[in-house]
Amino acid sequence: MAAHIEHLVTSGEFTLDGGTWQVDNNVWLIGDDQQVLVIDPAHDAEAVAAAVGDRRLLAIVCTHGHNDHINAAPELADLTGAPVLLHPEDRELWHQTHPGFKPDAELADGQRLTVAGTGLTVLHTPGHSPGAVCLHAPDLGTLFSGDTLFAGGPGATGRSFSDFPTIIASIRDRLLTLPPETVVRTGHGDSTTIAAEAPHLDEWIARGH
Repeated sequence: MAAHIEHLVTSGEFTLDGGTWQVDNNVWLIGDDQQVLVIDPAHDAEAVAAAVGDRRLLAIVCTHGHNDHINAAPELADLTGAPVLLHPEDRELWHQTHPGFKPDAELADGQRLTVAGTGLTVLHTPGHSPGAVCLHAPDLGTLFSGDTLFAGGPGATGRSFSDFPTIIASIRDRLLTLPPETVVRTGHGDSTTIAAEAPHLDEWIARGH
């Protein structure tokens, strides 16, 4: 069976710079009946583990180190034995949430992950955070964008470890160059496409200054 995409929404708190917000997070699973990857295990490790079921969880992939995208990762790793992967430039953010737990391996730009015969390429897209990454799965016509790109524009850059010109450069140079029909599956909210977002780059730049 070819790899397919599954979607789970979990709810909890996002905390940074002394503020706390209630958020709904998209958790993505990619795989088949035998094996699966999880992207951004948020808030509820048991719910994510239930979605994995009896399949082999190959890896827990974190698009960035904000607590609402990683807070269930160590528990999910304990439940499944799967390694946790994070870009090294987000290690400081990670340790704000999990000071006693280290990710098992580092993500690197251009790295290829494979699940159920389907490849996902890691794209380092800093801006929302220094180590933010997206995952491009061309065979599935999909980009998993974390909090780098949403339906309607870039991820937030008004808090620590973020930078607006950097996220704009990441989106312009790494994401908007993908095929226009690529579906963008985001860290929060609705999915979009590259074609839907690309025409608005200049508007985002104007809005951000």
